[in-house]
Amino acid sequence: MSPLRKTIAALFFTASVAACTGIPQNVEPVTGFEIERYLGTWYEIARLDHRFERGLNNVTATYTRRADGGIDVFNRGFNPEKGEWSSARGRAYLAGEPDVGRLKVSFFRPFYAGYNIIALDREDYRYALVCGHSRSYLWILSRSPFLEPAVLERLVAKAQSLGFSTEELIIVDHDQSADADRGYGDDTYGVR
Repeated sequence: MSPLRKTIAALFFTASVAACTGIPQNVEPVTGFEIERYLGTWYEIARLDHRFERGLNNVTATYTRRADGGIDVFNRGFNPEKGEWSSARGRAYLAGEPDVGRLKVSFFRPFYAGYNIIALDREDYRYALVCGHSRSYLWILSRSPFLEPAVLERLVAKAQSLGFSTEELIIVDHDQSADADRGYGDDTYGVR
Protein backbone atom coordinates (compact mmCIF):
# COMPACT_ATOMS: atom_id res chain seq x y z
CA MET A 1 0.00 0.00 0.00
CA SER A 2 1.35 3.43 -0.90
CA PRO A 3 2.17 5.96 1.85
CA LEU A 4 -0.71 8.16 0.67
CA ARG A 5 -3.18 5.26 0.88
CA LYS A 6 -1.88 4.33 4.33
CA THR A 7 -2.37 7.93 5.47
CA ILE A 8 -5.89 8.05 4.04
CA ALA A 9 -6.73 4.70 5.64
CA ALA A 10 -5.38 5.89 9.01
CA LEU A 11 -7.38 9.14 8.78
CA PHE A 12 -10.54 7.22 7.85
CA PHE A 13 -10.06 4.82 10.77
CA THR A 14 -9.43 7.70 13.18
CA ALA A 15 -12.50 9.57 11.93
CA SER A 16 -14.64 6.44 12.23
CA VAL A 17 -13.54 5.81 15.82
CA ALA A 18 -14.00 9.49 16.74
CA ALA A 19 -17.52 9.46 15.27
CA CYS A 20 -18.47 6.65 17.65
CA THR A 21 -17.59 8.81 20.65
CA GLY A 22 -19.50 11.83 19.34
CA ILE A 23 -22.97 13.16 20.02
CA PRO A 24 -25.89 13.46 17.58
CA GLN A 25 -26.23 16.75 15.75
CA ASN A 26 -28.31 19.38 17.61
CA VAL A 27 -28.17 17.39 20.86
CA GLU A 28 -26.35 18.97 23.82
CA PRO A 29 -24.94 17.24 26.91
CA VAL A 30 -25.77 18.65 30.32
CA THR A 31 -23.42 21.17 31.88
CA GLY A 32 -22.73 21.63 35.57
CA PHE A 33 -22.19 17.84 35.66
CA GLU A 34 -20.53 16.24 38.71
CA ILE A 35 -19.10 12.79 37.98
CA GLU A 36 -18.78 11.88 41.68
CA ARG A 37 -22.54 12.33 42.12
CA TYR A 38 -23.20 10.21 39.01
CA LEU A 39 -21.25 7.20 40.34
CA GLY A 40 -23.17 4.26 41.78
CA THR A 41 -25.94 2.06 40.43
CA TRP A 42 -28.52 3.09 37.84
CA TYR A 43 -31.55 1.06 36.75
CA GLU A 44 -32.45 1.02 33.09
CA ILE A 45 -36.07 2.14 32.80
CA ALA A 46 -36.34 2.28 28.99
CA ARG A 47 -34.07 1.91 25.96
CA LEU A 48 -33.99 1.70 22.22
CA ASP A 49 -33.31 -1.84 21.08
CA HIS A 50 -29.78 -2.92 20.16
CA ARG A 51 -28.10 -6.29 19.89
CA PHE A 52 -25.97 -6.15 23.05
CA GLU A 53 -29.00 -5.82 25.37
CA ARG A 54 -31.62 -7.55 23.25
CA GLY A 55 -34.05 -9.57 25.37
CA LEU A 56 -32.62 -8.46 28.72
CA ASN A 57 -34.64 -7.12 31.63
CA ASN A 58 -33.63 -6.15 35.18
CA VAL A 59 -30.78 -4.16 33.62
CA THR A 60 -28.47 -2.11 35.84
CA ALA A 61 -25.29 -0.16 35.27
CA THR A 62 -22.85 0.50 38.11
CA TYR A 63 -20.12 3.12 37.85
CA THR A 64 -17.19 3.21 40.30
CA ARG A 65 -14.07 5.38 40.38
CA ARG A 66 -10.73 3.73 39.59
CA ALA A 67 -7.37 4.75 41.07
CA ASP A 68 -6.21 6.12 37.68
CA GLY A 69 -9.12 8.58 37.60
CA GLY A 70 -11.14 6.54 35.14
CA ILE A 71 -14.41 4.78 35.85
CA ASP A 72 -15.20 1.07 36.00
CA VAL A 73 -18.49 0.17 34.36
CA PHE A 74 -20.43 -2.97 35.25
CA ASN A 75 -23.61 -3.63 33.25
CA ARG A 76 -25.90 -6.48 34.16
CA GLY A 77 -29.22 -7.86 32.94
CA PHE A 78 -31.38 -10.96 33.15
CA ASN A 79 -32.29 -12.99 30.07
CA PRO A 80 -35.65 -14.64 30.91
CA GLU A 81 -35.51 -16.85 27.82
CA LYS A 82 -32.26 -18.44 28.97
CA GLY A 83 -33.02 -18.02 32.67
CA GLU A 84 -29.60 -16.49 33.34
CA TRP A 85 -27.81 -13.25 34.09
CA SER A 86 -25.58 -11.59 31.53
CA SER A 87 -22.97 -8.97 32.37
CA ALA A 88 -20.33 -6.77 30.81
CA ARG A 89 -17.38 -4.91 32.28
CA GLY A 90 -15.91 -1.82 30.74
CA ARG A 91 -14.06 1.41 31.34
CA ALA A 92 -15.11 5.00 30.93
CA TYR A 93 -13.39 8.35 30.86
CA LEU A 94 -14.63 11.91 30.71
CA ALA A 95 -14.75 13.03 27.08
CA GLY A 96 -13.96 16.69 27.45
CA GLU A 97 -14.50 19.21 30.21
CA PRO A 98 -15.15 17.64 33.66
CA ASP A 99 -18.37 19.62 34.17
CA VAL A 100 -19.96 18.42 30.91
CA GLY A 101 -21.98 15.17 30.89
CA ARG A 102 -19.98 13.36 28.21
CA LEU A 103 -18.09 10.11 28.65
CA LYS A 104 -16.41 7.69 26.32
CA VAL A 105 -16.99 4.05 27.26
CA SER A 106 -15.22 0.90 26.12
CA PHE A 107 -16.20 -2.70 26.59
CA PHE A 108 -13.76 -3.86 23.92
CA ARG A 109 -10.61 -1.74 23.97
CA PRO A 110 -9.34 0.15 22.07
CA PHE A 111 -12.82 0.99 20.74
CA TYR A 112 -14.86 3.59 22.58
CA ALA A 113 -18.48 4.68 22.28
CA GLY A 114 -20.09 7.97 23.19
CA TYR A 115 -22.10 8.19 26.41
CA ASN A 116 -23.87 11.54 26.47
CA ILE A 117 -26.03 12.64 29.40
CA ILE A 118 -28.63 14.91 27.81
CA ALA A 119 -31.03 15.33 30.75
CA LEU A 120 -30.37 14.90 34.45
CA ASP A 121 -32.07 15.46 37.78
CA ARG A 122 -29.62 18.14 38.85
CA GLU A 123 -30.84 18.29 42.43
CA ASP A 124 -30.60 14.63 43.47
CA TYR A 125 -29.20 12.77 40.43
CA ARG A 126 -32.25 10.46 40.58
CA TYR A 127 -32.79 10.08 36.82
CA ALA A 128 -30.94 10.64 33.56
CA LEU A 129 -31.52 10.59 29.82
CA VAL A 130 -28.49 9.22 27.95
CA CYS A 131 -27.72 8.82 24.26
CA GLY A 132 -24.87 7.41 22.24
CA HIS A 133 -23.12 8.84 19.21
CA SER A 134 -26.27 8.58 17.09
CA ARG A 135 -30.03 8.68 17.60
CA SER A 136 -30.07 4.86 17.52
CA TYR A 137 -28.89 4.70 21.14
CA LEU A 138 -31.05 6.03 23.96
CA TRP A 139 -31.52 5.08 27.60
CA ILE A 140 -33.68 6.38 30.43
CA LEU A 141 -32.06 5.62 33.78
CA SER A 142 -33.16 5.91 37.40
CA ARG A 143 -31.61 5.32 40.81
CA SER A 144 -34.51 2.96 41.60
CA PRO A 145 -36.18 0.23 39.52
CA PHE A 146 -39.21 2.46 38.96
CA LEU A 147 -39.61 6.03 37.76
CA GLU A 148 -42.58 8.29 38.43
CA PRO A 149 -44.84 8.34 35.33
CA ALA A 150 -44.69 12.15 35.07
CA VAL A 151 -40.88 12.11 35.04
CA LEU A 152 -40.81 9.30 32.48
CA GLU A 153 -43.25 11.24 30.26
CA ARG A 154 -41.08 14.36 30.53
CA LEU A 155 -37.92 12.46 29.54
CA VAL A 156 -39.67 10.72 26.63
CA ALA A 157 -41.02 14.08 25.42
CA LYS A 158 -37.52 15.60 25.56
CA ALA A 159 -36.07 12.67 23.59
CA GLN A 160 -38.87 12.94 21.03
CA SER A 161 -38.25 16.69 20.63
CA LEU A 162 -34.59 15.87 19.88
CA GLY A 163 -35.55 13.46 17.09
CA PHE A 164 -35.24 10.09 18.83
CA SER A 165 -37.71 7.33 17.82
CA THR A 166 -39.44 7.22 21.19
CA GLU A 167 -42.27 5.08 19.81
CA GLU A 168 -39.67 2.28 19.67
CA LEU A 169 -38.65 2.55 23.34
CA ILE A 170 -38.62 -0.71 25.26
CA ILE A 171 -39.81 -0.41 28.86
CA VAL A 172 -37.53 -2.60 30.97
CA ASP A 173 -39.05 -5.00 33.51
CA HIS A 174 -37.49 -5.15 36.96
CA ASP A 175 -39.07 -8.30 38.32
CA GLN A 176 -36.01 -10.16 39.65
CA SER A 177 -34.71 -9.72 43.17
CA ALA A 178 -31.77 -7.34 43.37
CA ASP A 179 -29.94 -10.03 45.34
CA ALA A 180 -30.61 -12.80 42.82
CA ASP A 181 -27.60 -14.66 41.44
CA ARG A 182 -24.79 -12.20 42.01
CA GLY A 183 -22.39 -14.56 40.21
CA TYR A 184 -20.95 -13.49 36.91
CA GLY A 185 -21.54 -16.76 35.11
CA ASP A 186 -19.79 -17.76 31.91
CA ASP A 187 -21.21 -14.88 29.92
CA THR A 188 -19.26 -12.02 31.47
CA TYR A 189 -17.40 -10.15 28.80
CA GLY A 190 -15.59 -6.88 28.31
CA VAL A 191 -12.44 -5.23 29.56
CA ARG A 192 -11.07 -5.38 33.08
